[in-house]
Amino acid sequence: MLARAAAAARALSATRAVDDTTAMSDPRVKTLRVPGASLYYEVVGAGTILLLIPGGSGDASPFQQLARALAERFTVVSYDRRGFSRSVLDTPPDDARRLEVDSADAHRLIGEISDGPAYVLGSSSGAIVALDLLSRYPQQIRRLVAHEPPLATLVPDTEEQLAVLDGVYDTFRTSGAEAAMRKFTAAEGLEDGPILPPGAELDPRVREMIARMQRNLDFMFEHEVRSYPRYVPNLTALKAVSDRLILAGGRDSRQNFPYRPNTVLAEALHLHVIDFPGGHVGYATYPNEFAKQLVDVLLTK
Repeated sequence: MLARAAAAARALSATRAVDDTTAMSDPRVKTLRVPGASLYYEVVGAGTILLLIPGGSGDASPFQQLARALAERFTVVSYDRRGFSRSVLDTPPDDARRLEVDSADAHRLIGEISDGPAYVLGSSSGAIVALDLLSRYPQQIRRLVAHEPPLATLVPDTEEQLAVLDGVYDTFRTSGAEAAMRKFTAAEGLEDGPILPPGAELDPRVREMIARMQRNLDFMFEHEVRSYPRYVPNLTALKAVSDRLILAGGRDSRQNFPYRPNTVLAEALHLHVIDFPGGHVGYATYPNEFAKQLVDVLLTK
């Protein structure tokens, strides 16, 4: 479903996720003023722009190792979506327009950094943002990878899936974010279990990231877990640019709900789903392998 903050944090906590020996350089940290918010973003590498749109964690950090693995081929831009982590809101979120505004933020980021079209990867709820971005601003997109967008509106058991999400939200309201996350994980079959070996120490940057992402859970459950899966993609607009759209799933998560919506999109748009390493957060658990496949699909003519 939405990219799980806890799973992504544990993935980034693994030894390879804090090892800087493979990095070309530290990312360049910047902010962009947009209507109603200030967007935090990081830039690393050189070449054509590749924008990474995070999922339900809302935080750029789980993309860190993937970005570094891609930096020799692209100028990689990762960011905190508005309302999450370091992208601060000026006013309360407008839930009725959040997805539209998220899409506009990505549009503005691309325009800020590049004069030409960009490559895009969106995962989980970030993939829902990416699909809306492609529908609204196709002129900005070279190729776009939508990795496991959890669109309950596309699957045959729509009402069942929405009922699960509504139940998760009810648990959040009555018992808090941690209880809601446990229910969410169990219902959707998302990654769980520790990645670090017993007794391992966390890098200070990872401790900071985990704290941010724990705080993000409240925002995700309150403003996203019910609404984003209810998005209905514009199939007419997507058909017109289907040659720029790549539908992706996790090779280890084919049995889980977040994989299934892309199979429906693939049939509607006469495409096919390409499996990437790992599961729903494979970009964090297998960053080098994920990066290699991403380069292949983006640059193959």
